[in-house]
Amino acid sequence: MAESGIMLLAATMIMMWWATPSQAIWLSLPSSGTKCVSEEIHNNVVVLLDYSLVLGGDDDPSHPTTISVRVSSPYGQNLYYQEKVTKGQSAFTTSETGAHVACFWLDGNHQEGAGRTIDIDWKIGITAKDWDSVAKKEKIEGVELQLRRLEGIVNAIHENIIFLKEREAKMREVSETTNSRVAWFSLMSLGVCIVVAALQLWHLQHFFRKKKLI
Repeated sequence: MAESGIMLLAATMIMMWWATPSQAIWLSLPSSGTKCVSEEIHNNVVVLLDYSLVLGGDDDPSHPTTISVRVSSPYGQNLYYQEKVTKGQSAFTTSETGAHVACFWLDGNHQEGAGRTIDIDWKIGITAKDWDSVAKKEKIEGVELQLRRLEGIVNAIHENIIFLKEREAKMREVSETTNSRVAWFSLMSLGVCIVVAALQLWHLQHFFRKKKLI
């Protein structure tokens, strides 16, 4: 019963991934300030970022509104940077595990108080693969191509499951270490309290005996 449930869940994940290989994001940019989107990605994964500015009806064709774009790694390394553009594309392979951030902001050549909308298409891993090129290079088509694509999706899901297991193991290790430190700190605090109480008792006894009260 449990195995059939797991197989059903895996099949559902595969079908959802296959049916929706990528999803576009519409991001509203304010007239001033920066808007960012982030994605948790592990290392050695291909990432393809497409973006385009949706021009408004009040834009001057001779002086179009432009944006600046920066994509950074979890440790702050710039993976991609462009300024004064209306659209572009970035492709890179991650070398670090963590949240990769893409930030967008309007340049100074726009009307004050007027925001803009940007269309973002962020493809990661198997969704960033060019299957048309694969089909031409390996001379496959039809059912064989779909099976190759399905195999890639299954491998990607398997890698993500392993990644999540590794993250869960690291989080459990950190939690256990923290609990151990808290326990030792509690024991040390209890020991200090006992020692202080014993010293206070000894001091009071010594004081009363000196005063010949006991």
